[in-house]
Amino acid sequence: MSSKHWTRNDIPDQTGKLAIVTGANSGIGLETARELARSGARVILACRSEAKAAEAIADIRGEISGASPSGSVEFMSLDLADLDEVERFAAAVHERFDRLDLLINNAGVMVPPYSTTKQGFELQLGVNHLGHFALTGRLLGLLLATPGARVVNVSSGAHYGGKLNFDDLDFEARRYKPMRAYSQSKLANLLFTLELGRKLEALGADVTVAAAHPGWTHTNLQQHASLFDRLNPLFAMQPGEGALPSLRAATAPDVRAGEYYGPGGLMQMRGAPVRVGMSKGARDEAVAARLWQVSEQRTGVTYDFGRAARTAA
Repeated sequence: MSSKHWTRNDIPDQTGKLAIVTGANSGIGLETARELARSGARVILACRSEAKAAEAIADIRGEISGASPSGSVEFMSLDLADLDEVERFAAAVHERFDRLDLLINNAGVMVPPYSTTKQGFELQLGVNHLGHFALTGRLLGLLLATPGARVVNVSSGAHYGGKLNFDDLDFEARRYKPMRAYSQSKLANLLFTLELGRKLEALGADVTVAAAHPGWTHTNLQQHASLFDRLNPLFAMQPGEGALPSLRAATAPDVRAGEYYGPGGLMQMRGAPVRVGMSKGARDEAVAARLWQVSEQRTGVTYDFGRAARTAA
């Protein structure tokens, strides 16, 4: 099938694979989890609310019942705004599983009023980047132990407006501007994607790291963005469509390290998923290396590419 018309029907059989999808109780995370389970994967819904996850699980199970004998979904609690909880979650995953085929770093927050994570980081950078940086590092051993494993980081077209101010990442000196902070976090997602890919390639590891963005998709991520919310009926795709770039990055056989997938239509707002470009800033290796160092310092997680992440002294 033409790459311009990639659909959920192009997802290869995922039987026997273990997938973790963060923020999977709603929006594109829910639809990503649904399609992976429909294709046979065992999917962990990693999210904060057990009640919302229970609703999502019931919804998915009701839809895939009989369609996929091997596909399944289950809940594991994860709060990316608390690095202690990230460590606890990762430890629980290591206790239960000896492999991890797919890690979909999907969860995020968008343009909220100023707030911070438990460790005091600006919320959007803290959840969208630092929480996922720590999670991926702590699960690295399982990814390295799984042939053909993949990591997919969900970014946004907003990364084009992003710039990392290393002197004031948490907007303590500058006036807090929600979209500027969001764009910073989404740029960080891509810098992390490419830097992790380079490090894994140097190791010769059989782990592919790619990225995706959902274009203009109507989700509860926009609860603090009234303009987007008002225009959604005119322009937005539904979550099932917005999840397709993530699903293609996670499952298509031809995906390569560092590739970025998004809608192929006008301004990448909607349409079938295709490989798309990213900003010059996202490809800046010097900035990526500095962000990596800062992320290790802030999270206390140092990636051990020999086996797994260890806690920094």
